This record gives sequence, structure tokens and C-alpha cells, in this order.
Amino acid sequence: MDPASLSGLELMQWFQGSNQTQGIGAFLGMRLDEVSDGRAVFVLPTRAEFANPLGTLHGGLPATILDSAMGCAVHSTLPAGTSYTTVDLNITFLRPGALDGSEVRAEGVVVHRGRRLSTATGTLWDARGKVLATATTSCLVLPPA
Repeated sequence: MDPASLSGLELMQWFQGSNQTQGIGAFLGMRLDEVSDGRAVFVLPTRAEFANPLGTLHGGLPATILDSAMGCAVHSTLPAGTSYTTVDLNITFLRPGALDGSEVRAEGVVVHRGRRLSTATGTLWDARGKVLATATTSCLVLPPA
């Protein structure tokens, strides 16, 4: 399979269907749970190693999974050979996350599909359905080389 020949949605669907994870997703144990045009959902089982000094979920984990969900939502809207990079990432933390092995779930949804800049919003929930954080991002769309 040549990833450059697939649209962003086709590539994301391939990752979801194959249960393949790469890079930071593999390192943390994140997985792409759902993907459609302009939407992506990732899940991440929490664990003790994700603790901040106060013993709750470190803020870098919500930032990472929300960045992945929103970025992949943007990627799902792109034509073959086109990529993106995050320009900004804004997060509001609403409550602490537990480290009990339960899954957190991040959903990214595209708000604006631009030729050069796309935006998305994200929400992170705990296993009880409580919102832990919300986020926004802007992504620079990079045309094929």
C-alpha cells in the first residue's frame, strides 16, 4: 500500500481497520476507534505512569490525544498526497482524570475546511462520560510536493 495514493479518509480508515498504530500512539497505547469525513475518535487506557506530581492524569496526555483526534479529523478531509501540520493547539482542562486503567475518549470534529488552513474542535471524556477537557486547533494544509 502506498499511503500517498490514498485520500486522508481512506488512510485513516485503513489505520482503524488494521488496528495499526505508529509513533506516539503506539508508545502510549492510543487507538483510532472511529473515523469518518471530518471526524475522528481516539481512546487511551489510563495507567499510573501517566500521573502528574499530584497523582492525576498529566495534562500532556489530554493534549496529545486531543491533538491526534483533531488532526486526524482534519486529515480525513484531505485529498491523496496532501498532508497537514498543527499550527496551534488550545486546551481548557475542566477536571482531573483518573489513572485507574479506564479509557479516556477524545473526539475531533472539523469546523472549517480551508484550502490552506482548517480548524477543528475536540472534547475529551472519561469512562463515566464526564468532560475532562475541550480543545481547538488550526492546521496548515500542505499540498503535495
